[in-house]
Amino acid sequence: MFSDARIFLDSNADRRIPPGSEKPPRVEQARRQEGHALDSATAELSGQSPTDRAPSGGNGKDRDPRFEATRNATIMLVDDEPIIVEILKSVLEDAGYHRFIETSESTQALALLTANTPDLVLLDVNMPEVTGLDILNGMRGDEVLKHIPAIVLTGATDSATKLLALGLGATDVLGKPVDPSELALRVRNTLTAKAYQDRLLNFDELTGLPNRRLFMKQCANALINTGEAANECALLLIGLDHFQQVNDALGTEIGDALLKAVAAALEEHTRESDLPGLSEMSEEEIALSRVGGDEFALIIRNLPHVEIADLLARRILSMLDKPFHLSGREVHVTASIGITVYPGDGETTDALLANGGAAMAEAKKGGGNTYQHHSTENNVKSRERQELETQLQLAPARRELYLSIQPKLEVASGRVSGAEGTLRWRHSQWGIVAPEKFLPIAEETGLIIPAGEQALYLACALNKQWQSAGIEPVQVSINVSGRQFRNLKNLLNTVRKTLEKTGLEGKFLTLKFPEAVLMENPERNVKALRDLKALKVRLCLDHFGTGLSSMGYLRHFPLDEIKLDGSLVKGVPADKDAAAVVIAAIKLAQGMGLKVIAEGVESADQLTFLTKWGCDEFQGQLSIARTTEWQKSVRKAAQGLASQGKNT
Repeated sequence: MFSDARIFLDSNADRRIPPGSEKPPRVEQARRQEGHALDSATAELSGQSPTDRAPSGGNGKDRDPRFEATRNATIMLVDDEPIIVEILKSVLEDAGYHRFIETSESTQALALLTANTPDLVLLDVNMPEVTGLDILNGMRGDEVLKHIPAIVLTGATDSATKLLALGLGATDVLGKPVDPSELALRVRNTLTAKAYQDRLLNFDELTGLPNRRLFMKQCANALINTGEAANECALLLIGLDHFQQVNDALGTEIGDALLKAVAAALEEHTRESDLPGLSEMSEEEIALSRVGGDEFALIIRNLPHVEIADLLARRILSMLDKPFHLSGREVHVTASIGITVYPGDGETTDALLANGGAAMAEAKKGGGNTYQHHSTENNVKSRERQELETQLQLAPARRELYLSIQPKLEVASGRVSGAEGTLRWRHSQWGIVAPEKFLPIAEETGLIIPAGEQALYLACALNKQWQSAGIEPVQVSINVSGRQFRNLKNLLNTVRKTLEKTGLEGKFLTLKFPEAVLMENPERNVKALRDLKALKVRLCLDHFGTGLSSMGYLRHFPLDEIKLDGSLVKGVPADKDAAAVVIAAIKLAQGMGLKVIAEGVESADQLTFLTKWGCDEFQGQLSIARTTEWQKSVRKAAQGLASQGKNT
């Protein structure tokens, strides 16, 4: 890479990670996952009349909203007469329920119950081979099934049968034939009561977060899913430092208020939408719980890389730097965090918790307000990454970041047709830091935004200075990161102001976007690119051919050019498969009227191949070797602009 023409960057801009889009709290998500009517149950058992109108029938019209959540309940129907099963199902469907498990084979009932664990069972008493009472007795002897409510249906008129069923744990008993309205009402009330019980069983009363019991269930499921996908899963155990002193000095009322405030803050500050590296993860892949008096646990399923756990830990510690205002008091609290990673630090929930607790204890021994990995290897990696991040934050002020310029040549004529400016870091002691090491950190910490803006400005200023020096006008291209592109309004303003300030015409600036970023939200991004095109700049799809693009959307993007990924070019012409892909990509682009640039061109054989198939421009070691005179011409301009930067 041509690194002599470099411009130092300096920025004191705010580098806080901008807030992500609002999403429903994971507390509500956990409640939805449990599939129970938690809020409805609370309303029902806190004074609402149990004889209020039951869920209505008739295609969902006139439904009582207090009981809407119960409609997601799974109801199992067991009767040896299929017609009875159908009648019961029809009645309940009219009442708004839609999830059923049905069987007329009583011998299969317990197996179905174990496999599906429904929210409610309707059992006929008088069945051959295995009676409803036999099934009820089997349920009550099982640790899981005994918590499932059962409504027994019987045609017997004697009280002995009903008393026997209730004695075996039946929730309710209904006589046959069943009145549809009564059945709907009994089912509704039973599910509502169960939902309230589930809430008490699974959620912390003080904070509303999932409690330790639900956490253990969530973590076990997470380990199963992560193991099947051959991925990693992280557990962060968060313990408040010196919390007992808060209770002793300010009272338990303030202590409880602090726990609630911390829980709400954790919920807000650990949402995956805010975290680079987790933007594509679903809500179900991060789960927050209160697992003890002053302890919280955070599960990250399908961990992209271990450093994400460090990022979360640092974000939590940073969040706690600010005091909480409680009942007119300013209360400060810090935390110690233990980090364990499945499967390396443990293959069971108990093992991860134990090792997380040990790591948290080590963090507290050092005075708290820090985090610690259980794994020695991960601790070393964590410290190295933290040092790298610290040094990167200081790099702009030290003028260690610079813009490296690489020329682009026309394939047909060999003329310099453009240049690409890329962000690089030369540390005073470490030397050149590999881009793959520091750019992801810059993206995660938000440094990429001020640094990217400065890189854009300097690329435009440099190009304008080339033109003023009599160098033939060329297009200069600059990378736009995913974080910059997602903040479209800021990007538009930055590009507009930069062009105005430097005096560079938009046609001499090319903005490059990673293929993966454009495909995150194609419909939104089509409009975003059109807004940028209004500034007369050129748009390039970078890293083309990495397999993410949808051709259906690609033709709608207002692009001017595509850049073939270097991994494709590397294999040509010897690798027939790589050659076939490159040829197809060139033909596709030509068919869409797009210019094609190949990166990473190192040999004459590669250039001959690209010339044959109609590639428009290339860059790489070969373009650097063939532009010695051009480099001499632009070096002076680069040095002049660098001198200006030092004086500002």
